[in-house]
Formats: sequence, structure tokens, C-alpha cells
Amino acid sequence: MPVSLPELCFSDRHARLRYRTALVLYALVILVGDIPGVRADVGEYASGGVLHSFGYGVLALILFSGTGGGMARRALLSVLMVAAMGALDEFIQSFLPYRHGAVSDWVVDITAAAAVCLPLCFLWPKMVASALGKESPQPAA
Repeated sequence: MPVSLPELCFSDRHARLRYRTALVLYALVILVGDIPGVRADVGEYASGGVLHSFGYGVLALILFSGTGGGMARRALLSVLMVAAMGALDEFIQSFLPYRHGAVSDWVVDITAAAAVCLPLCFLWPKMVASALGKESPQPAA
């Protein structure tokens, strides 16, 4: 039975799949980014800051959508996961002669994750309700 795109992106039923997708995308970022010359070629079109912001921001979004629990828990775990991913990325780069690890890139990764997750804390329940055609949950008084 085919699954609709909104259900795939927003339903709790597919959260684990989204989380695993984030891990696969991260592995691809590491593998492709560490191929000699690829980063330099991409650098002609986008700076390192833009690449880190966009890449780790998207990872934070997917991790947020794939993490269970309340909004604050999702945001915190997503930002911490991105921090760990970014640190590992920079650590790996520090061993490659044609790359270098930079704390500034890691800070950009964490900042991008926080910039994505903070608004999601407030918007996610409404986005899910809208995408899945449910009533928006009312905040507790």
C-alpha cells in the first residue's frame, strides 16, 4: 500500500525511517566530502559556511522529525546529535591532507541546528496537524 508524502514526512509511524534517513545522509556527507577534490569543486558554487549551514540544518530537521517525545526533547536531542556529527566530521577531516578540521565549521553546524530546531518547537505540532489533516493540538492552560 503506497504511503502519501505528508504521512511519510510527518506521521509518528514513519519517525524511525526519517531518523535512519538522517544517519544515511550524514554518512553520505562524510563519504562524498572526503573524496579528494570534491569539496574544492563544490566550493566554487557555495562557501563552506553555506554548505555547513544547509547540510547540518537539513540533518537537524530530519532528526527532529524522527525523534520522539516532546518538542523540547526533540530539539535538544537533535542539536546534540548534530553537534556530535559535526565534531566527528571535523575530526575525520583533520586526518586528511587535503582537508582540515575547523572548530568554526563545528560552531556553524551547531548554530544551524539550533536555528532550525528552535522554531520547530513551536511550529511542528501545527505543521503535523495541517499535513495530516488533523486538528491542531491545544496547548495546556
